[in-house]
This record gives sequence, structure tokens and C-alpha cells, in this order.
Amino acid sequence: MDLGINWIEIWVLVKEWYWIPLTLIYISVIFTILIENKNPTKTIAWILVIILIPLLGILLYYFFGQDFKKDLYFKKIDKKTSAEFIRNWKKINHLIEKDFEKIETLIGSQVKVFKYLNHTLSSPPFIHNHVRLLRNGEEKFPEFLAAIQQAKHHIHLEYYIFEPDHIGLKIIDTLIKKSNEGVEVRITTDDFGSPKLNKRYRELFKNSKVQYQTFLPVRFNSLANSNFRNHRKILIVDGEIAFVGGINISDKYINNNQNALYWRDTSLMIKGDAVNLLQLRFWMDWKMADGDDFNVFGYDYVKIHDEVKKGAVVGFAFTSPGASVPSAMESMILAITLAKRKIRITTPYFIPSDEFKSALLIAANSGVEVELLMPKVGDSLIVQEASLSFTKRLMEDGVKVYLYEKGFVHAKTITIDDDLAFIGTVNLDNRSFFINFELTAVVHDKILISNMIKDFDEDRFNSMLMTIEKWKNVSMFRRAFASICRLLAPIL
Repeated sequence: MDLGINWIEIWVLVKEWYWIPLTLIYISVIFTILIENKNPTKTIAWILVIILIPLLGILLYYFFGQDFKKDLYFKKIDKKTSAEFIRNWKKINHLIEKDFEKIETLIGSQVKVFKYLNHTLSSPPFIHNHVRLLRNGEEKFPEFLAAIQQAKHHIHLEYYIFEPDHIGLKIIDTLIKKSNEGVEVRITTDDFGSPKLNKRYRELFKNSKVQYQTFLPVRFNSLANSNFRNHRKILIVDGEIAFVGGINISDKYINNNQNALYWRDTSLMIKGDAVNLLQLRFWMDWKMADGDDFNVFGYDYVKIHDEVKKGAVVGFAFTSPGASVPSAMESMILAITLAKRKIRITTPYFIPSDEFKSALLIAANSGVEVELLMPKVGDSLIVQEASLSFTKRLMEDGVKVYLYEKGFVHAKTITIDDDLAFIGTVNLDNRSFFINFELTAVVHDKILISNMIKDFDEDRFNSMLMTIEKWKNVSMFRRAFASICRLLAPIL
């Protein structure tokens, strides 16, 4: 009996009937998207991708579009790691209520933003802090390195991008030196954002006393979760001083005439009680990265800063894939709706949710001056064109849109009147609002906000005003391309 395989006949069969299993796969995937009950615009975006990019669209959806793994995995982790955090929070809730009265005398109705963050268990307000605005890498890294060099007990570092370039190697050498002096050093970096921290540097950490963990390693068996990245940038030293903001560890953030592109970014240095909250968040992320546990609630890590009698009010909005509330987006929306005079927004990517866009339109149409500053040339063509398409309706309703021309603006900041500021890692897009691990500091400090306004004015001077008339003069081809990019916005 001839059991040989006739490959020609099989090929003819496949060539003639391949569309049947392929159609069934397409129907199955589209049906899965529909029953997941996504946001309607996001549902349409994914269906378009699957239809317009055959086969590749299905693979993209499998790796980057599914929510079920997020629900099963991240919510379980969030619940586990936050239980002790919430128990300790409740112990101090009676003190928090008294602080609200003090905050309200300073900023009036904007106190509701801090009440919102407290009620959603994102962050209580801290009223005993010193804050300092750090413009670009050339201001941040000297302070950053000085803090590490002065560490006596511990250094906790959590970063999306950590490049082993000139500044990166200098930081690595300092961290190893401090660990050899007996300082506890814990580092976690995002595996997708910091791929260049390869085996060589990890061996350096291993041979010293530095504890290093990769956050959400990208492996073949975990590719479906690779869409969820830790975009936070945090440094905590001795529970006394912390750094947050948009500046990663990389030479490109330092404008020293050695980089072809001027990089405009913002960071925040904090001293005071608010550092404790960052400490607890680092501990939660460290446990998620499978780092060895440590007693974060001991005095060496969480401290009372009696020396800061009064100063900046600081809270935080955190986002994560497992969070039940998008606190960063909603706290920003709340602040925007409470604005009385002027809103200034700087962002590298502007792909807002419908709720965020509506808040800006309502503010503009109620007489509040709204200014939005973003790059003239972005680092992603599709994202840049989608961002521009979202500004059309805003410009029609009186929002002033500025396109930064001096270089690439990467800062993620908002100021509301002279009362409230947001500084952090949160881009104004779906990824930052719902998918990534992010944070933004929410701050009331007159000097800080005054400095932020000065920076905004300078950045505006280095920008062109985009008007609705200019947009209408853009070529029809480009406007059509921007509209297509906008359809993909919910999944960018």
C-alpha cells in the first residue's frame, strides 16, 4: 500500500479552500473583540486593523489587544500587593481629613482633586514637602547623582529606560560603589524599555550587592502580556528624597551640544512626607517584579519629616493595567473642570480619551483659556498625525495649540490656574491612561507653579501657533492620512 504524501494534491486543496478556515478565524477573532465589551471606538479600531492587515492584524491583536490576560493577571497581583498598603492607609485616614481643611484654604475647590485621589485609594495628600522643578537632563542628573552619592541606608530605583551610555554607566558605577559600602540598592527596570541592560551589566550587579529585577520580562510564553509596560521613573534615597517625572536615564536627555536633537523634558525633586507614598509604591512594584521582600513599614524606609513644618501639598495619581479606576485621567479631568482662568498642557503625544477631550472643550467654551503645547515633529509619524487630527475641534472651540520647534518636547505637565500642577510620566493617550504602569505627581506650590509657567512661556516662544486656518491649508492628502491615523488612535 502506497502511503506516500502527494504534496501537489494537498497544495491544490489548500489553494482552493484556504479561505474557509481563514474566514472562520476572522469571524472568531472579531466575535471575541465584540464580546469583550471594549470601548466602541477601540473595538472599531481593532476590527479595522484585522480587516486591513490580513493575518498580521490577528497577530497584533493577540499580542497587544487582548484584555482577558490583564484581568486575570494584573488585578490578582494588584489585589495581593495592595492589601497591606490599604490597611496602613486606613490607620491614618483621620489625620488626612484634617489636612483637607488646610488644603481648601489654599486652593479652594481644587481640593476636590486631592479628595478624589484619596477616595479612590490612589494617594492621600501630603502637606509637609519641599519640591523643586528640574528642567531637562542637565538640571536633573547632577541632583540625581548627588542624592545617590549621599545615600546612607538605601537606594530604590525604578525606571522605564535605563541606557548604559555615559550618564547610565556613571550611575551604574555609583550604585555599585554604594552597595559595596553597605547601602541597600534595589533596581527594577522595564524589560522592554531597557533592553541594553544586557547580561554584562546584570552580571556586574550580581557580583556586587546590588539587587536587580527586570519588570515583566518579555519572553515567548509571555508575549501577550508584553503590551503592559512599566513607564514609571522613580528614584528614592533613604526615604528622604525622591525624583519623578518624564526624564529617563539616557544621554539624549542632556542638552550638552553633543546630541543632534534638543530634548525638552521636566522632572520633579521631592523632600518630605510624600516620599513615603512613593516608597510604598516602589515596594509594591518590587514585589511584582519578584524582588526579595523587605520591611517597608519600618522606620528606615517610611519616615515622619518633622523638619518640614509647612510647604508644598503633594499627592499622586497612579495607573496600572489592573486598576479599577483610571485615576490619572480622571484627576486631570476633574482639575480641568474646576479651572477658573487658565490651563496649560504640555505633552509629547495627544491622543485623548473622549472624556478628556470633552473636559477641555467644556473649559474652553466656559471662558477658561486653554493652551496645548506638543511637538511639531514627533518620534512616531502615525502618533503625530493622529495627535494633530485631535486638535482640529479644539482649535475650532478656542483652544490655542502650539507646535514646539526647538526640538522634541517630552514633558508631561499640566498647570491649572496658579493652584495645581501635574508632573509625571503620563502621556495624554490611551496607553498611559489604561495600559501602562504610570504616575503623575499632583502638586500645589506657588513657586513651583510659577516656574512651570515661566518654562511654558519659554517653550511657547519656541513654538508655532497652529490655527484652524493653517490646518485647512494643509494638503488634502495629509489631512486624510491624519484621519486614518486617528481611527487607530484607541490602540496606539
